[in-house]
Amino acid sequence: MKRYDSYKDSEVEWIGKIPNHWDLCKIKFLLKKRNEKNNPIITDNILSLSIKKGVTLQSEKPTGGNKPKDDLSKYNIVQENDIVINSMNVIVGSVGLSKYFGLVSPVYYILYSNNENLEIRYYDFLFSGKQFQKSLIGEGNGIMILESSNGKLNTIRMRIPYEKLGNKEFPVPPLSEQQQIVSFLDTKTSLIDSLFEKTQRKIELLKEKRTSLINEVVTKGLNPNVEMKDSGVEWIGDIPSSWFISKVKFISKVYGRIGFRGYKTTDLVEEGEGVITLSPSNIYEGKLVLNKKTYLSYEKYYESPEIIIKSDDIVYVQRGSTIGKSTIIPKEHPEMTINPQLIIIKDHKSSPRLTYYLMNSKLISIQTQNELNGGSTPMISQNSVENFIIPISKSIDEQQQIVEYLDEQTQLIDKTVSIEEKRIELLKEYRQSLISEVVTGKRKVV
Repeated sequence: MKRYDSYKDSEVEWIGKIPNHWDLCKIKFLLKKRNEKNNPIITDNILSLSIKKGVTLQSEKPTGGNKPKDDLSKYNIVQENDIVINSMNVIVGSVGLSKYFGLVSPVYYILYSNNENLEIRYYDFLFSGKQFQKSLIGEGNGIMILESSNGKLNTIRMRIPYEKLGNKEFPVPPLSEQQQIVSFLDTKTSLIDSLFEKTQRKIELLKEKRTSLINEVVTKGLNPNVEMKDSGVEWIGDIPSSWFISKVKFISKVYGRIGFRGYKTTDLVEEGEGVITLSPSNIYEGKLVLNKKTYLSYEKYYESPEIIIKSDDIVYVQRGSTIGKSTIIPKEHPEMTINPQLIIIKDHKSSPRLTYYLMNSKLISIQTQNELNGGSTPMISQNSVENFIIPISKSIDEQQQIVEYLDEQTQLIDKTVSIEEKRIELLKEYRQSLISEVVTGKRKVV
C-alpha cells in the first residue's frame, strides 16, 4: 500500500494523521448552506434520501415512507451536485450527492460549493465515512444511541444542529489529489458494489429455493413416483393419494391473548428479571431470536395455562407489518410468554416440526394474505388461522421422513446463506475502511 512521504497530527481524533501538505478546514468554510425555499412554486419534483440508495426521486420510491406535505412552498430547493444531509439521521449515514434538481423538507441540510478548487464528490465521500459519522455522537439534541455488537448504530430521536455540524473539520488535499481520490474510489467502490449486488442476489435466490423446497415437500411428499390425487384446493393442487386435507384446528390447538390481563404495558421493561415477552421482532426468517428481550416482571406475571409457552409450540405473528411470520420453540428455552400481536399453535396431533414447515410454506402465506383484515394495522383473526387448510400424510413415519429431509436440506441452505451474509458484511467493512484510509490520507492513490 502506497503512503505519503511525511505526516502531521491533525489533532482531530477521527481523522488522525494527515499528509504534511494537506490542510484542515471547518465544513462551514468549505461548503455553503443552501436556504432556497420553493416559494414561489418552481417545481414539484420531491426528492427522497435513504442510507442505502442516497438521493432518489420520491416518485420512484416504493409505497410507504413519509407523505409529502400539501404546501410545497415550505420545501427547500436542491440543485444538481448538492450534498443532501438528513439532520436526524446523518449519524447512521443518511447523506448523499444529488443528481437531480428538486425539493426536500426543511429537516434536511443542503450543502454546495462554487469554489473551483474543491471537488464536491470528495466531500461526499467524507460525509459517508463511518468514522466521521461516529464522531458526531454526543453532538445531537435529544440523541439516543445504541451500538450493536457488529458496530451498527441504532439511533432514536436525534438531530445534529447545523452550528455543530458546520464546525466539524475536514481534511483538505490539493484539488488534483481530491480528483484522483474520487476517481480511485469511484472505480473501487463500483467493483465492491457489484460484488455486493451479486452476493445479495445469490442470497435472495437461496431463500427462494428454501421456500420452494418446503412448499414442494409439504404438499407432494418425497416420492416422485407416488400416485397423486386432486386435493380440491386450487393453491395446493395434487397431493399423494394416501394424504388428506385438514384444517389447523384439527391437528393443533390455537391460542392467543387479549391484552395483558392484570397488568399494564408499563410493567413491560427492557431490563431486569422476569418472563421474556415475545414480540414479532423475536421472529426472523423462521427462527427464534432473543437478542432483543422485553421482560414482564415476576411480580406482575400471571398466565392462563393454555398460553404458557412450551417446547414445540409454534408462535405466529397475528398482527402488524410482519404478519404471517412464525417460529417453533426449541427444547431448551427460558420462561416466555407472548404479547397480543402473537398467537400460539400447540398440542399437536401430528409432527410439530411438520406443522412448523407448513406454517412457513407458500400455501399458508397465500391464505394469510387472503384472510387479512384492513385498517391501519393489518391483522388476521385467530379463527382464520384455525381454519387454514393444510395437506397431511396419514403416516407418522412419512411425516418424520419429511421433517428429517427438510431439516437437513434447509440447514444446508441456511449455512450457505450465512456464509454469503458474512461475505456481505466483509464487503461493507472493506468499502468503509478503503474510503476512510483514502480520504484521510492514510493511503496514497497515485
